[in-house]
Amino acid sequence: MVPWQKKGEWLELLLPQPLADPYEIANYIQASDAFIRKLLNRGELSVKGGRVRIRIFPNESINYMPEWMPIDVLYEDDFCLVVNKPAGLKVHGDGSTQGSGRTTLADAVAFHYESTGQRCKVRHIHRLDEDTTGPVLYAKHEWAQLAMDRAMREKRIGRSYVALVQGCPTAASGTIDAPIGKDRHHAARRRVSPTGDRAVTHYEVLEKLTGAALVRLKLDTGRTHQIRVHLSHIGHPICGDMLYGGAAGIISRQALHGETLAFEHPLTGEPLEASAPWPDDFRRLYSHLQKI
Repeated sequence: MVPWQKKGEWLELLLPQPLADPYEIANYIQASDAFIRKLLNRGELSVKGGRVRIRIFPNESINYMPEWMPIDVLYEDDFCLVVNKPAGLKVHGDGSTQGSGRTTLADAVAFHYESTGQRCKVRHIHRLDEDTTGPVLYAKHEWAQLAMDRAMREKRIGRSYVALVQGCPTAASGTIDAPIGKDRHHAARRRVSPTGDRAVTHYEVLEKLTGAALVRLKLDTGRTHQIRVHLSHIGHPICGDMLYGGAAGIISRQALHGETLAFEHPLTGEPLEASAPWPDDFRRLYSHLQKI
C-alpha cells in the first residue's frame, strides 16, 4: 500500500518511484484516465518526483438546511460512510417528502457531515426500500463515488440480507432467476415479467420455524423490490409485506433486513465489512415464531 495523508483538500501520496507519465497515477488510485485528465485540466493534480498531490477533498456547499435526526454510523473515514438505515425512512427525497416535514436519510447524513465539520455532498452508492433496514454506503467525494459506483457495476460490493418468510422453501438453498418489470395495474408494485430486466437472487434457509422460515439472501442484481418480488413469486412472501402477499401481524412492514455490506476501500483496496444488528421489530417477530 502506498503511504498517504490527507492535507486539507489534498490527498498526498508517496510513491515508491517517480511517475514517467502523470496518467500512471491511475494505477495507484483506481481512477480512469478521463478523471485524471479532468484533475490535470483543473490544476488539481501535481507530481514532483515520487510525491503526488491530488485535490480530491474539495469543500462542497450544501444548498439547503439539513434536518437533524440521530444516525447509527457503522463505518466512517475520509472516503466513505456506512449508515444503518431504520425502517420508515426514505434514502433520499423523491418529491413526495418535499415540504412534508418528513426527514430522509439524506437529510440526516447531511446534518452529520455539517455537525462534524465535513463539507461533503450526500452521495449514496445504493438504496434500500423505505421499510427495509440495514447498511447504506455513501461516498464523500466525486472520486470515491466513481470508484464505488464502478465496484457496484462490477458486482464487487456484496450485500447480504435476512428475511422472515411465510412457509418454508422446499429446497434448503436455491437461486431465483426471474426477470422483473413494472406492474401496469399497480404503480408501486413490480412483478416477474418475461419482458422485464434480468434479476437473480440466491437464498439459503437458515432456520425452519412454525409456518415460517428465516432465510439469508444475496443478490447478483439490484432491481427495485427484487427480494420481495422473488420471494412472493416462489410462494413465500415476506412476513408483513402486504404489497406482495405477506400477512400483517406482529410486524407492520416487510421483515427484511440488510445484515452485512462488504466492499473494498476505494483507495487502499482493503476489504471492509459493515454489519447491522437486527432491529427490534424483526427480533420480536423472530422470537414469537420460535415460541409457537
